[in-house]
Amino acid sequence: MENFLALFRQILFYGTFVCIGIGVLFLVYLLFKLATTSSYKAKYDFVNQREKNLLWYSSISFIAGGACYVTSILAAEWMYVFVGLFVSIMFGLIIGVVIYNYLEYYYPTFIEGRLNKLRYEPRRSKAGNEMKLLSESEEDVYLDEGQQAEENIFSVDYDVWIDEDSGETQIEKYKGHLHAEKSPTCGYYTLRVVREEIIESPTEDKEGTLIKHYECSYTKYKTQKVFNIAKLKKTPKEAGKTLVSV
Repeated sequence: MENFLALFRQILFYGTFVCIGIGVLFLVYLLFKLATTSSYKAKYDFVNQREKNLLWYSSISFIAGGACYVTSILAAEWMYVFVGLFVSIMFGLIIGVVIYNYLEYYYPTFIEGRLNKLRYEPRRSKAGNEMKLLSESEEDVYLDEGQQAEENIFSVDYDVWIDEDSGETQIEKYKGHLHAEKSPTCGYYTLRVVREEIIESPTEDKEGTLIKHYECSYTKYKTQKVFNIAKLKKTPKEAGKTLVSV
């Protein structure tokens, strides 16, 4: 039994380095991707979709490594093995909850500024010229009907960059309600769209009405906002008929 206990402690001891090594690899991968991704849009997507998860996986690995180390120290005798496991698990859960809450509720306030900077950092065309970001009214010329429809119901937001010298254009796609807004109850960026409801559909003669329902994932505060949906564009044929009738 003593030999088995010694083997058990040795496995835990080496497991400490394995877990810490895995945690370091997650961090190295994160830093490597941030350093080697040159496209602002690609870096934006990586930060938005992967960074928080990679930090969480790294944290879990470090917590597991700490748990293995503490258990290997406390388990000097069989009677203390379960004590070591209990202490390690309890402290691991507490630290894990703290880190999870930080990443879920506070970290978005830090990451939002970085994402905005990446999204609106001036692009350069293949000719090396600085490109211009078009306004909502200017960009419609470069979007097809389907893309305009997506923007009208706020499900997708498109950014159109143009090189005015060469005519090169870049169209970047973003989720319309991807980012949480700042909640008035807690001050965190945890106010997210949970449901969209079209009250009145747009026509060629009048705008439509859309209601967005928000909920704070931290305090469960709920609110709603009313948005106008742009009028439908008349087809050339229908526009011609209108001109004739006038």
